[in-house]
Amino acid sequence: MTAGDKYFYLYLLTNEGTTQIGIYQITKKQIAFDMGYSMESVGALLQRFRDHHKLIKYNEETREIAIKNWGKYNLNRGGKPILDCVKSELKEVKDTLLIQ
Repeated sequence: MTAGDKYFYLYLLTNEGTTQIGIYQITKKQIAFDMGYSMESVGALLQRFRDHHKLIKYNEETREIAIKNWGKYNLNRGGKPILDCVKSELKEVKDTLLIQ
């Protein structure tokens, strides 16, 4: 990954829209505004992360992003409160194919 890729990935992992399940709604316009990038740059980054790095899936219609292996690195402990939060957030996902 380039330095720009790492910066973008860090943003995807830590922005205010992230959830306990790693699937959340965010628009390209919001990403561009938060990072100071153009819409074209954001589109290119999303495509590179989807096709080249294979780290995300992005649904253009529902504007939902899913980060691959999110649970593997973020859900190693937590107990019932976290489990309840995950269950409630899974119900809010519009594109259920992203859950897989």
